[in-house]
Amino acid sequence: MTDQHGELDAALERVIAAARAHLAAVRAAEGRIDDDDVWQAYVALNNASVAYDEQLLDAYGEVTPWDVESIDPDEADERFGGAEGVEATDPHPRVISVRQRRDYRVPSVAALIRVAEAARREGTEEDEPAPVEGVGEAVLELLQSGDGSLSALDVPELEPLDGVVMVSEVGTPVDLESFDDDDPMGPFQPAADDRLVGRLDEHPFLELDEEHDHAH
Repeated sequence: MTDQHGELDAALERVIAAARAHLAAVRAAEGRIDDDDVWQAYVALNNASVAYDEQLLDAYGEVTPWDVESIDPDEADERFGGAEGVEATDPHPRVISVRQRRDYRVPSVAALIRVAEAARREGTEEDEPAPVEGVGEAVLELLQSGDGSLSALDVPELEPLDGVVMVSEVGTPVDLESFDDDDPMGPFQPAADDRLVGRLDEHPFLELDEEHDHAH
């Protein structure tokens, strides 16, 4: 039993050391998502805990409160992309292009401009930022305040109409420098060799009407 006790003590020490290494990695990562060192330390702590649990069961018929299963480090790196220096073996030969259009009705110009001016004040340190002039500038201001995301336009002051999303395979990515800033068509014009994969039509009010009908 002496050897078994020694092995159990060593297994416990490996758990403690792995827990300390994991904590150190977490602190060093400072909140970074999917940090490689944190993941590797997590796998080491997990597997050390599994080994200790199994040896405790063999020695005394007891278990720990840790409900964990062994993780293969090689398979984990492959699955979660943790292995460094691995090149993609199946790059797609084409570029995927997503084009989206969404239309809106403006129920109240004054209300929309007020919302846009509030967003402009929050995004600048100027005491008196320039006023928002017109609905187009108001929509641009909302988009800029939302880092370009269309979700920034999900406000009561804009009434969504139909929209469309098109996914295409294109030969080359868009070169914005080759188009004038006031060119409304160039960046969205499909090339002769572009292939439309599919199109999704958006009908926001149709969906609301259907929900209303089901409610009755």
